[in-house]
Amino acid sequence: MEGQSVEELLAKAERDEAEKLQRITVHKELELEFDLGNLLASDRNPPTGLRHAGATQEAELRALARDNTQLLINQLWQLPTDRVEEALVARLPEPTTRLPREKPVPRPRPLTRWQQFARLKGIRPKKKTNLVWDEGSGQWRRRWGYQRARDDTKEWLIEVPGNAAPMEDQFAKRIQAKKERVAKNELNRLRNLARAHKMQLPSAAGMHPTGHQSKEELGRAVQVARVSTASVGRFQERLPKEKAPRGSGKKRKFQPLFGDFAAEKNRQLEMLRIMNSKKPQLDVTRATNKQMREEDQEEAAKRRKMSQKGKRKGGRQGPGGKRKGGPPSQGGKRKGGLGGKMKSGRPGLSGKRKGGQHQGGKRRK
Repeated sequence: MEGQSVEELLAKAERDEAEKLQRITVHKELELEFDLGNLLASDRNPPTGLRHAGATQEAELRALARDNTQLLINQLWQLPTDRVEEALVARLPEPTTRLPREKPVPRPRPLTRWQQFARLKGIRPKKKTNLVWDEGSGQWRRRWGYQRARDDTKEWLIEVPGNAAPMEDQFAKRIQAKKERVAKNELNRLRNLARAHKMQLPSAAGMHPTGHQSKEELGRAVQVARVSTASVGRFQERLPKEKAPRGSGKKRKFQPLFGDFAAEKNRQLEMLRIMNSKKPQLDVTRATNKQMREEDQEEAAKRRKMSQKGKRKGGRQGPGGKRKGGPPSQGGKRKGGLGGKMKSGRPGLSGKRKGGQHQGGKRRK
């Protein structure tokens, strides 16, 4: 200190002041574009220093980021300020850069059933105050909720209505009525949510209380009732001609990714042995069952065909078919009538009969 002169001290002070000014003053060839509403600064200057930085590229990037941040902060200090709770805040302008959203724009919330009815009838909601005067306590209390005005749950004596049973517990009846109101409100809330998401809110058994259920609804109700047992419907008998429910088949079991490597090795070797073997692997039991099943299907098809033929013989036939009764003009045969066989009555031309005369026919002895 003794060796330094006054000129050296002044020069050092000037250098310190210049370093301080250099920290807040940044020179750029092209001015930055600022969007103070989004706290955004865009630097259009080409990064020429980074191309020749070499090993000091990380330090150059930090210096560039620091200079651009300093310019952004300098712009913020030029904005009008306000003091809020002993803190100085800047009033940001409206953003000019349109940034993309992370998520889509939320859709307007759909109206509830009551809101739709109110809009249709022109009913406007009336705003009520939260506090009302309570005559019993002589105070202003809340309209709803805890410590509300005219709270009937705090009464120690309830008058029994004239049409009620004398031994009925009115306190328990009031509690049960409140539970039912809460459950009804919850059901309405779930219905509004289901209507908003275009979903069907099923009942406990999957059926509507109207009594007009479709085939799908009845099937869903049967399936719900079937799996409502302790065994999840495993030992329940099926109805005649009942189809198996969807998704009730056997689930595929996959081997774990990490496990017994020896067992995995044996499975792979067994697969290779089967692939390389010249003799085909035949499952005798499976082949026998398949053959028996095909034979049963063929017999069932034959019986069905024969039953259809029998029904066709007894019913009415079309042109050229055989039937008993009906006009013979269409090529059919019947007992009695023109051109057919008959046992009694006047025969027609070229007809047959048992006993009696016959024109141009054969006479049975």
